[in-house]
Amino acid sequence: MAAPREVDEAKVEAFMEKALGDLSGMMTVGLCHLGDRLGLFKDLVAHGPANSQDLADRLDLNERYVREWLRGLTAAGYLEEPEPGRFALPAEHAPALADESGPMFLGGVYQMVPAALAPYERLCEAFRRGGGVQQSEYPDILWDGMSRFTGSWFESVMVDDWLSTFPHVVEKLERGIDVADVGCGAGRALIVLAQAFPRSRFTGFDNFPVQVERARQNAERAGVTDRVTFETVDAAQGLPGRYDLITTFDVIHDSAQPKRLLAAIRAATKDDGDYLMLEINCEDRPQDNVGPVATMFYGFSMFYCMTTSLANDGAALGTCGMPEAVVRSLCAEAGFSDVARSTADDPFNVLYDIRP
Repeated sequence: MAAPREVDEAKVEAFMEKALGDLSGMMTVGLCHLGDRLGLFKDLVAHGPANSQDLADRLDLNERYVREWLRGLTAAGYLEEPEPGRFALPAEHAPALADESGPMFLGGVYQMVPAALAPYERLCEAFRRGGGVQQSEYPDILWDGMSRFTGSWFESVMVDDWLSTFPHVVEKLERGIDVADVGCGAGRALIVLAQAFPRSRFTGFDNFPVQVERARQNAERAGVTDRVTFETVDAAQGLPGRYDLITTFDVIHDSAQPKRLLAAIRAATKDDGDYLMLEINCEDRPQDNVGPVATMFYGFSMFYCMTTSLANDGAALGTCGMPEAVVRSLCAEAGFSDVARSTADDPFNVLYDIRP
């Protein structure tokens, strides 16, 4: 019989402090989602410090709820109380909480979290019996949140920060080429590209009809339908035509058939063309993926990326399943000859230029 192991009480207390901090963080995310969804953060930016009644009146909300929300986020350190009963959003916190067009905006993530947790019982069943959660089982706010989260990157850093590291691709887009975006989602990336490069022609493909319809509506609102179209296609079965540039933005790790999808992309890439792959910035060794960002990645993998792949008997790479070594290996297997990693520094993503 094994002798009882002595417990380090200091470590017990340290872990308890961490666990309580994580529980606090979970509640803070919920409070932030309310602040984003109900316009509370943006109102505090627009009008400055306010008491609960003024804030409730401006947004037509119940004062008692607003007061509790203000107290909760002040306790969390997200808001400040410069004088009793009046609350402020520090200017340094606004980029993450209120600046929808900026690269630091987290409102879309806050929106995605409760939506990703919605099919929780189905996920528990998958733990016991296998399979996964189908995309159709998530509420619509997931797709809107995903579009808002990634859209802030596309609109603020994609052209000037990411694409600029591959000047030859920028030159082609400026000259005018045929572009396909695989797994286009709500179309935010293609719309940004179409606005930046009006001489090029863009087609977005997605196998989820609801997203394709959203993309079409977004393109119409942006006024780019003369050069941007969207189609419902399972790209792993092949793409119609060949293209000068094909893009995927955080798509391959979600794919049920990543090898087949990459082979289809290679077949549709012209011999003098480029394939731009945006993937998650993670380490080659799983044991090196630690810390807050990696924890977030694994959480979204569990609650969306991995399970939706398993729902289709897929490879289930997961959010951290495409580190650079895997990117290079899978691209070589698909028939690509060269993989260049962008020098752009981003904590979440890495862009690769892949050539036939």
